[in-house]
Amino acid sequence: MEPVVDTTGGRVRGTTVGGTAVFKGIPYAAAPFGELRFAAPGPVPRWDGVRPATEFGPTAPKAPYAPPIDQLLHEPSIPGEDVLGLNVWSPDLSGSLPVIVWIHGGAFVHGSSAVALYDGANFARDGVVFVGINYRLGAEGFALLDDAPANRGLLDQVAALAWVRDNIAAFGGDPDRVTIAGESAGAMSVVSLLAMPAARGLFRRAIAQSGAGHSVMSAGTARTVAGALSAMLGVAPTRAAFAGIEPKVLVDAQERLTARIRSERDPATWGEIATDSMAFEPCVDGTVLPGRPIDLVGKGAGSDVDVLIGHNDDEMTLFFVPLGVDGLLDEAAARGLAAAYGLTDPEAFDAYRRARPDARPGDTAMHIVRDWMYRIPVLRVAEARTVHDAETHVYRFDWKSPLFDGRLGATHALDIGFVFDNLHLPQAAALAGSAPPQELATRMHRAWVDFATTGPPGWPPYGDERTEMLFGDTCATVDDHEADLRTLWDGIR
Repeated sequence: MEPVVDTTGGRVRGTTVGGTAVFKGIPYAAAPFGELRFAAPGPVPRWDGVRPATEFGPTAPKAPYAPPIDQLLHEPSIPGEDVLGLNVWSPDLSGSLPVIVWIHGGAFVHGSSAVALYDGANFARDGVVFVGINYRLGAEGFALLDDAPANRGLLDQVAALAWVRDNIAAFGGDPDRVTIAGESAGAMSVVSLLAMPAARGLFRRAIAQSGAGHSVMSAGTARTVAGALSAMLGVAPTRAAFAGIEPKVLVDAQERLTARIRSERDPATWGEIATDSMAFEPCVDGTVLPGRPIDLVGKGAGSDVDVLIGHNDDEMTLFFVPLGVDGLLDEAAARGLAAAYGLTDPEAFDAYRRARPDARPGDTAMHIVRDWMYRIPVLRVAEARTVHDAETHVYRFDWKSPLFDGRLGATHALDIGFVFDNLHLPQAAALAGSAPPQELATRMHRAWVDFATTGPPGWPPYGDERTEMLFGDTCATVDDHEADLRTLWDGIR
């Protein structure tokens, strides 16, 4: 007999796969279309009877990844309006097990919970109830409009967590042992949730993979983006006007605007997003997000939540190597790029060259941008939380992919297949190649399970020694790794 569970919206029927109860496409909020478009997430209308929960639900309106990234990152698109849905994997519907809620990445404009690598069966196998959620993306989720709530995508995430609080016990989960986790934009969301008043009390632990607390824009920049988008569309920057635009037309316009911002890279016009090129990241609106997450964490926000946070050693190769950009940068261009990210002192660039003396200029540039975008923000969260004696564990993923003649290295998103213990899936091979080390996946997956279950993942907190776990061909802790490069960013990032 297939499993049936009562939820606050009605009864749902899932499937049983290898002893795990699986439920897909359960709505946690009302479909954000029609009168609810660009509104805060509303309650799910109750349904009669038993609703099938056997297929992934619709994905939020989004564009596909551009070539060649589309060959490296699996990006399903499923039509329909019930985009505010989630999926549950449970090993025991009568249990009281720890819960992980996964927030997908994709620069706030891509991704969904239907990505194959996000299959939660192996977490369920190891005693965790796993939940993967969707949320609104791009302008639908993050454009700052005059008469709409700000940061709707983050409000969606809060609504999903409220659903978990109210329903997860019926799926065998313990609502008092919820860990939120995410990668890239999902990790940036995790740290934003740490700082958001509306999210307090909805989770006990948090995992942030390749994302931290700097990637937000000011309300002024958000208004500039919304104004530019509205000019492209020929409408006013209001909820009413944007709601009259077909989702596909809106997605096409936001893609053109993002391309323009990346081309211009003008801080005078585009503020914070001139460097990270994420035109629809969250904004500091003063209410949903009262300040930059890193600043609020520094003031103690989320100090009652245990945190596991880290990055990959070669994050930026995903964005440079497949396009061949790394080989096009000469010394002058690499130094110019470093200056654009704040390292204006030539000695700082020279320090990066000395750290990897065999590196080409493009490799040095990628190392610098990695630190600006990922490593330094991760360490700033750990530093800020250490001041408040908040339990914080830091890691770095070091295993190098053999793809692109080894130049892809420990690239962005490569860690996901290891964390989920899903290296057997074809989508893992797109980044990891044909023979990634299963023993590393076993170790990383176990650390994530242990953290969600009891707190300690298997190595000491960051602390004053700045301890990090390095996950690679060998796994070991190291104290204050690359300290000379870290200190170059003091006062800059």
